[in-house]
Amino acid sequence: MIDFNTVTEFSSTYCIAICAFLVPANLLTTLQTAILTGLKRPRIQVWASVVVASLWATAMIFHVFSWFAIGVVMPPTYILLVMGITCLTINVWAIAHPASMMQLIRVAVSVVRGALQRKKDLVILERRM
Repeated sequence: MIDFNTVTEFSSTYCIAICAFLVPANLLTTLQTAILTGLKRPRIQVWASVVVASLWATAMIFHVFSWFAIGVVMPPTYILLVMGITCLTINVWAIAHPASMMQLIRVAVSVVRGALQRKKDLVILERRM
C-alpha cells in the first residue's frame, strides 16, 4: 500500500522535475490525440494516444491534489489543475465523439488557411506597389 505521506513528500521534493516532465508530456500527447483524430487515423492509434495522454493528465491532477492536501494554494496550482482537466477532457472527447472533434478541427484549419491566404495576398499586393 502506498503511504500518503511518502507520496506528498515525493511530490513536494521533486515538484519542479515532475512539472517539467508532465506539462510538455500532457500538451504533446493531447496534441497528438487531436492530430490523429483529425487525420482520421485508425481507432486503435487514437486509443493508444488517449491512454498515454490520460495517464499524464491523471498524474498531473494527482500531483496537484497532493499540493492541495498539504495546503499549497497558489495560482500555478490552479493553472496546472485546469491544464490537466482540460487535457483529460480533450482525450475523452476524442474517444467519445470523434466526429464533432474532426468537425471543429476542419473549421479551425479552414480559418487558419484563409488567414494565411489573406496575408499572402496582402504581401503580394504590397510588393506590386
